[in-house]
Amino acid sequence: MALSTQPYRGARDFYPEDKRLQKWMFAKLREIVESFGYQEYDAPILEPMDIYLAKTGEEIINDQLYSFEDRGSRKVAIRPEMTPSVSRMVAARRQELAYPLRWYSIPNLWRYERPQRGRLREHWQLNVDIFGVADISADHEIILIADSLLKAFKAPLGSYEIRISSRKLVDYFFREILKLNTQQFHDASKLIDRWHKIEIPDFETQLKAIVDGHGQKRLLELIGTRRLDDLPTEVKKHSSVTELKKLMSLLKKTGAEAAAFDFSVIRGMDYYDDIIFEVFDSSPENNRSMFGGGRYNDLVSLFGVEAVPTVGFGMGDVTLQNFLELHNLLPRLAPETDAAVILVGDVYQQAQKVLSELRAKDLNISVDSTDRKLDAKIKNVAKSGVKYAIFIGEQELSSGKFKLKNLDSGDEKELSTKEIISSLI
Repeated sequence: MALSTQPYRGARDFYPEDKRLQKWMFAKLREIVESFGYQEYDAPILEPMDIYLAKTGEEIINDQLYSFEDRGSRKVAIRPEMTPSVSRMVAARRQELAYPLRWYSIPNLWRYERPQRGRLREHWQLNVDIFGVADISADHEIILIADSLLKAFKAPLGSYEIRISSRKLVDYFFREILKLNTQQFHDASKLIDRWHKIEIPDFETQLKAIVDGHGQKRLLELIGTRRLDDLPTEVKKHSSVTELKKLMSLLKKTGAEAAAFDFSVIRGMDYYDDIIFEVFDSSPENNRSMFGGGRYNDLVSLFGVEAVPTVGFGMGDVTLQNFLELHNLLPRLAPETDAAVILVGDVYQQAQKVLSELRAKDLNISVDSTDRKLDAKIKNVAKSGVKYAIFIGEQELSSGKFKLKNLDSGDEKELSTKEIISSLI
């Protein structure tokens, strides 16, 4: 029986054209985050299970974690997210590092979930975190970076929305105003986190099983509120609302027009403890959360060191690519090869000097040394997407002039090596 040519379910093969697109996306991500002074780091793809059991969301732990026992009887997991890893790294050098830290990574992550649009089992994720800043300026910077990234991809105004809330506000409303117990708090949070994924009648039915009639009404009113000034008086007086107002004002003044308050933003991770946000695609064809993040001040302290105030976010490559595709923002990328050399006759050895001269000038040059017919070689280069072909035979080597052909236009020129270099650079 022949082996399957398909990749593992929920994972992708990256052919050269796919890898070109990924490299383009990642280069753009790196360019923007580095412009804010962030430095790249990485960590092992395998981590001890304990670091996820401590604070990672229940759904990931119970249903999505790839975990096993290694030969030393240690329980390990393939990383489903990067926040516990970077927190561990900071904790390991808590006293040595110079704060604030501005770090980012684009790691490969795995979660066992049902593959669907926007969700695969394997994905890459940009993680951006600032450690050591307790005030609202760090939350502002992180959300501004998220906004700047989408603008760098030329996302049009109105194509996305940055929805912002506060876990402190959610805590206060659930515990102090609705008087929910721990189980009700947990169930209500999970339900609200799915607010944008289920129909309103279904939401209301499930809500009835968690809170009483008065609580249902209050909660639905709050979820429908989009302006902080329109919040109920007893909610508006809470300190978290003052912080949210400062943040929203900063974002508006720095051009983040897409920012808006939304109480229904909960975030599934258990480590978030203050400002949280999610970025939504506004298109009716893909009206979903693309990525998000928030503040997690206590995660580093789980490793036995003093807490470090932290804000960050994670942006997955799958949802980003879906967004760019839907809004026609993906470029058509040519191969990185500048020209393909087509050998005419048995001149492979003699052509090496010319190939070296071209490559020495930072040109990417491939060579077809097969014994196929000339027409077949030309068709193959054109099929590969390479724009230029350079023909080298005994006559060309003797004269020092080589034919450079533009395979898009059909134009041909006879040029010296130096002239070819000038034409291609």
